This record gives sequence, structure tokens and C-alpha cells, in this order.
Amino acid sequence: MGLHKILRILVAILSVLGVIFLVRIIGEGDEAIKAAAAAGDSAIVDPMAYVAYIVLGIILVFVVFFVLKNLVTHTASLKGTLIGVGLFAAILIVSYAVSGGDPMEYKYNNKLATETESHMAGAGLIAFYILIITAAASMLLSGVKKMIK
Repeated sequence: MGLHKILRILVAILSVLGVIFLVRIIGEGDEAIKAAAAAGDSAIVDPMAYVAYIVLGIILVFVVFFVLKNLVTHTASLKGTLIGVGLFAAILIVSYAVSGGDPMEYKYNNKLATETESHMAGAGLIAFYILIITAAASMLLSGVKKMIK
């Protein structure tokens, strides 16, 4: 049996399970689900979440597999990919180096956030700002180049 048939059967099974669990959730109603959640019972929603986790896991496996396969088979694009990954890593390193520990105390999950958690959050924000500015600048430059030609 080919991979295509196996995947079709897996998709069919997950689809049927998803529909069954969705009908069960809709059948219970919002108030029953909210009351159960307030009591700490999530048995109504859990099976649907597990189906979603399985689908996400399958997608991640296939994405990683085909990306690595493409990198190995098309070595011409490997250089550009490695440059992109290196630049992204450099942005993360610079962001971590630039962000400092925050002397303020923040609550996180009813606990005080540690200095490391604060440092990582700051680094993530700085990396986001760098990446968004880079994306905006590249779109702007692309638009200007098209207008000039």
C-alpha cells in the first residue's frame, strides 16, 4: 500500500473523529462546557484537542522532512538558506545582548518573573522590532524599485 493511500486513510479517520467530537461539543452546549470548565472538568473538549495535536504533529513532521529533503536535493539553494538562518541567529544574539535585565518585578502565573525570564521577553521584543522594521524596509525598497523601473 502506497504512502498516498495510507495518508488518505489517516486523513479520513482524523476527519471523522474531528466531526464526531465537534458534534459532541455542540450537543453539550456552551453553558454545560463553561460549567464543566469552572469545575475543572475538560473531558468534553479534550478529545478534540488531542485530534488537533495529532494533526499538528503530523504537519510538523512532514514540513521538517520535506524542507530537509529539499535542502539535500537542491544544494544550490542551500547557501541562501544557510545565510538566512545565520542572519536570523545573529538577530537573536544581538537582541539578547542588547536587552538588559529589568529591575522591575513582574508577576507571571502568580509568581514573580525571574530576571532571566524578563531578559528573554525583552530579547524577543527587540528581535520582533528588528524583524518588523526589516520587513517593512524590504517591502518599501521593493516598491520603490518597481516604481523606478
